[in-house]
Amino acid sequence: MSEQAGGHGLGALTHLVPDDATVRVLRDLAFDLAREAGELIVDERPDALGVADTKSSEVDVVTVMDRRSEEVLRARIAAARPDDAILGEEDGASAGTSGLTWVIDPIDGTVNYLYGHPFYAVSVAVCVGDTAREGAWLPVAGAVAVPELDRTYVAGHGQGAEVVDRAGRRRPLAVSGCKRLELALVGTGFGYEADKRREQGQMLASLLPQVRDVRRAGAAAIDLCFVAEGILDAYYESGINAWDQAAGQVIATEAGALMSGMPGLPAGKTMAVASTPKIHEALRGCLFPAAR
Repeated sequence: MSEQAGGHGLGALTHLVPDDATVRVLRDLAFDLAREAGELIVDERPDALGVADTKSSEVDVVTVMDRRSEEVLRARIAAARPDDAILGEEDGASAGTSGLTWVIDPIDGTVNYLYGHPFYAVSVAVCVGDTAREGAWLPVAGAVAVPELDRTYVAGHGQGAEVVDRAGRRRPLAVSGCKRLELALVGTGFGYEADKRREQGQMLASLLPQVRDVRRAGAAAIDLCFVAEGILDAYYESGINAWDQAAGQVIATEAGALMSGMPGLPAGKTMAVASTPKIHEALRGCLFPAAR
């Protein structure tokens, strides 16, 4: 499955995608990096893990292990791919000359991690395009390690998606066969600012009577992987960043999902919608009724 994002505005970037052999190398490296960092945040977690810093609000937290994980990821990428750029959640952007950018979330679901909730992940992707501009980049390979679930999800552009357990057993991923929105299990998430949560709550209240049920994992990368695996039929969220989205996007789309954003736009910070193909437009119709 090579047509990412369901054809919503990213086709112009496909000429930047490296050849198949290079994509395989990038995919395998993303897998190794995500799994290594996933093991690190489990094995080196302090007994008394606390909040090291906050970001958008006092409930949007950073731990010492977010920083430690990103340090390790950056060092490994710099050693293996010195000409590539890096964009990380904690330390921002560093320039490169290759045209490829590694987009990393050292712990997606930090609040879950802080509380000992198992839904947290390490997300590692490689993108082409301009990751500083919404809708101007395309992930070509990515991996999401979910250590507490013993799963690492991985995909490469045009090469399908798999989930791999700790023993190395691989299983191909495919989205569910859900054909009716009213029978769909839908994932979503919420931001950390009160006004944003109020807006997201209103959207959820409108959608909830029109679907089977809704789940909130607390980690966008996991939600996108769950769409790829058929655990969720769909996922939507506004306010996510490139590091939340990139690896999960290539995994979901390579498993057969359609992914889009606000009407006429690709998935991005303003909105990301991922689902099995047959319910995509119905879901978008519920989320954006004014665009019908």
